[in-house]
Amino acid sequence: MGGTLLVQAALAAAGCGEHRRAEELADRAAGIATGLRGYDDEYRTSFGSVAVELTRVLLAAQRGDASEAVRRHVSVVRREAWRRLPAEYRGAYLVDVARAYLHVGDLRGAARALVDADSVAPAEVRWRPLARTLIADVARANPAPAGVARLATLVGLTR
Repeated sequence: MGGTLLVQAALAAAGCGEHRRAEELADRAAGIATGLRGYDDEYRTSFGSVAVELTRVLLAAQRGDASEAVRRHVSVVRREAWRRLPAEYRGAYLVDVARAYLHVGDLRGAARALVDADSVAPAEVRWRPLARTLIADVARANPAPAGVARLATLVGLTR
């Protein structure tokens, strides 16, 4: 359970602008994840090496390195462990990644992340304020990327 707390602490530190501390905490979490056997998750926290890698994606985005965040994201979602994470975890993560895609100017990547998030965890997209903001930002593109117009309508941003 200590690894999950370290991941949360890393994300909190990044949110406070303590990027060096966030990386240190992520490194400590990675050390714990390395010691786990396969998918050893007795407390059902979804902690493991993939959770640490997802955290590193979010830390890169938080410190303003959206290009690194997108590069890491493409790699981590190819892993088998990604598919074993709970749907809510994947959905929330994909909403956060959509923001990184927007920061690098990749509207299609942001749209794809939002549509994927909606397909795995609709509540994360339809009720989370950040997701609604991102949908509105992507929907402003002319023409809006595929799937985003539908999401905008579903969340009540358009008629």
